[in-house]
Amino acid sequence: MNNQLAPHETLELHELLSFKTVCMTKAQTMQNLVSDAELKQLLQEDVRNSVPAIEELKNLLTNNPQH
Repeated sequence: MNNQLAPHETLELHELLSFKTVCMTKAQTMQNLVSDAELKQLLQEDVRNSVPAIEELKNLLTNNPQH
């Protein structure tokens, strides 16, 4: 089975990685600005969940021999 990504798949992964990174950065920044405890907790959860997702996207890109 071919484990290489097609060029359009690589591009889409780059776009997803960029989007997820921007969203995580925004969530981190907003944590310091919100006063509602529940919203702050949701933002913290989002950041915690985003870190492994970003790492997985990075791994997919770096393990792609065509990239």
